[in-house]
Amino acid sequence: MFSGGTYRAVSALGAVMLIVLSVLVGNLEVVQSAPTVIVPIFNRLPKTVLSGRDLRIAILVSVAIMLVSLWPMFKPRPRRLLDTIMLTQRRVLSGGLALATVGYFDYTYRLPRSTLVLTVATLLFVLPLWFVLISHKPGNQEKRGVIIGDDPTQMDAILNEVHTEIIGYVSPPSPFDVRYDPVKTRPLTTDGSGILSDQIDNLPHRGGLSRLEDILVDYDVDTAYFALRSTDRGEFFGALKTCHEHGVTAKAHRNHIDSVLIDADNGQDIVEVNLEPWDWQDYALKRTFDVTFAAVGLLLTAPLLALIAIAIKLDSPGPVLYSQERTAELGGTFQIYKFRSMLPESESVSPVDDKSNNRITRVGRVLRRTHFDEIPQLWSIFTGKMSVVGPRAAWIDEEPLLEKEAEMWRKRWFVKPGLTGLAQINKVSSTKPTEKLRYDLAYIRRQSPWLDLKIVIRQLWLVLLDVVAMLKRKLIN
Repeated sequence: MFSGGTYRAVSALGAVMLIVLSVLVGNLEVVQSAPTVIVPIFNRLPKTVLSGRDLRIAILVSVAIMLVSLWPMFKPRPRRLLDTIMLTQRRVLSGGLALATVGYFDYTYRLPRSTLVLTVATLLFVLPLWFVLISHKPGNQEKRGVIIGDDPTQMDAILNEVHTEIIGYVSPPSPFDVRYDPVKTRPLTTDGSGILSDQIDNLPHRGGLSRLEDILVDYDVDTAYFALRSTDRGEFFGALKTCHEHGVTAKAHRNHIDSVLIDADNGQDIVEVNLEPWDWQDYALKRTFDVTFAAVGLLLTAPLLALIAIAIKLDSPGPVLYSQERTAELGGTFQIYKFRSMLPESESVSPVDDKSNNRITRVGRVLRRTHFDEIPQLWSIFTGKMSVVGPRAAWIDEEPLLEKEAEMWRKRWFVKPGLTGLAQINKVSSTKPTEKLRYDLAYIRRQSPWLDLKIVIRQLWLVLLDVVAMLKRKLIN
């Protein structure tokens, strides 16, 4: 992969050439006529071929606007393949919208609609390929690693096992003062374990975790080795998330990590934390399923939304929706939205069974039995914060209580939370955290598109049974 100013220059120059080429190709009459054979709607677009000054202005405006939109892509930041493609396509669409807006308000700089559509369509294909191509690392390139941690014992074990170039280590808790080094300034212990080995003493300290992203980019790091004393939300999972976003492999010594997502069968002491348990084909299939399920669900339930909102307002005072901060993938957080089913300001961190919960309103009980209170979460699935299937997202204020009963609770954080999962179809809630965790970990280990489909079918069948049972009770009464 190119680095620094070279990457910026090469990526920008290549983008300019592809934008100019796309405009020139889209401006050809034969190209403008071709799509009408496949997509009849193109017949409605006037075929306009620019030349001379008008063509030069169209090219300059297209290049300027697209370069502004693509600006984040010119930073030499390693990314996963799918992230590079998706981010580039979003930027191209934003640039296309900006071009259309400029043309709408000022005809002088207008790009003809047919040329605009063809240019954007071409760039959606060629620009992602370009950024993937220039970010590819040759196979014979020397790999570099960084240690993330503050435990000398673990660091020593890693340094004794790995043979890649280690550029130094990053250590907490120095988010503001990078001069503080908790490894080399810690007090000596009575048993002599405070004495540092020569290889650690000679290892450069690159600063605190706040600099991790810059270090991964500046030193072109391939692998991060974890050697943390503790694994709290802000350090362990925050660092894992940074590695995940930058396509950096995360590894640790098998004696110092307890994870459901490690390569435990490779026969080596240094094992990989599998930050992307899905193959890219399965990931694309799962995301497509999530988007399709959420979109269809929102369309089908749209007529109910107004009725549910009116019923909630008539039943009890307070907002129609309520939001709550819950744990996302790799220890992050996000706001979840549901139709309000309880009295305002009555939620408690202690898990309570619905049958004994006197805070639930009359309409709320109906919403919970029919699962209609979950409808707003379809939007979170559509936007990618949740998945259809996965461990149920827990309230961050409730999790400390759950961890006391199920001490391995944070293993659930390794995958994106879901609307339903193995625990839900087996009717296990947070009132039984140990049993719920067992089901969630079983899903994480076995997850696949086929398992997701079976869980969704089972959940829909259970929802149907709950609705039918409720209607029967209403008719009998």
